[in-house]
Amino acid sequence: MDLGIKGKRALVLASSKGLGHGIAVALAREGANVLLCGRSGERLESNCKAINAEGKGRADWIWADLNDEMFVETVSKAVTDKLGGLDILVNNTGGPTPGTSEDMTADRLETYFLSMVARVITLTNTLLPGMKAQGWGRILTVASSGVIEPIPNLALSNTLRPALAGWSKTLAAEVAAHGITVNMLLPGSIATDRLADLDNVAAKRSGKSLEEIEAERQQRIPAGRYGRVEEFAATAAFLCSEPASYVTGSMIRCDGGAARSL
Repeated sequence: MDLGIKGKRALVLASSKGLGHGIAVALAREGANVLLCGRSGERLESNCKAINAEGKGRADWIWADLNDEMFVETVSKAVTDKLGGLDILVNNTGGPTPGTSEDMTADRLETYFLSMVARVITLTNTLLPGMKAQGWGRILTVASSGVIEPIPNLALSNTLRPALAGWSKTLAAEVAAHGITVNMLLPGSIATDRLADLDNVAAKRSGKSLEEIEAERQQRIPAGRYGRVEEFAATAAFLCSEPASYVTGSMIRCDGGAARSL
């Protein structure tokens, strides 16, 4: 299938590794010109070299930290300077530290709210006028399956990510007439460094081995395994495509059937 995004300009947040990097690669392979951003200049530069070596879409990068109060200004300027505008925005952030509801403090809530919610919304609002003017845009926000089924010991994530779900659904209705789609993509257990970290935390808390934790988690997934970054990224690329122009206001799961809710 031709996704119809050759030459489209895409920004992928938190794309130095993991899901963000996978999405950037998938978009570039469809011919999009991609701006990667994150906190590791070395990884970002290496990622761009690999993407550009494939000779399909072009990749560039910028150092940007969601914890920085100048994040929105830095990234929006880079979009103008390096891409000349934007067609596709992939909102992606790191997850907060594990913990229970009782572990949450006002300071931790505020810190993660700024980096995971407020700056995502503010950046999107900053970049929206250009999409409206051209009558085409794709906004995809990567969240977590915890939005629909809270994950044990991830109280902060379970609290903050649903705020993005409410915002995304509201925005979708507001901008659909401008040719802009707004969706959320919810990963389940995808094999990334983040998942490995969470499995290690679970192993230490339970006194079980890492192998036991991984086996137990995969047994609860109908597909019987962890997902691959490439599978998740392919789903993201479709949601950013021209053929997906009638898909908006939706939350798409990529979790191997793990979520039991309707």
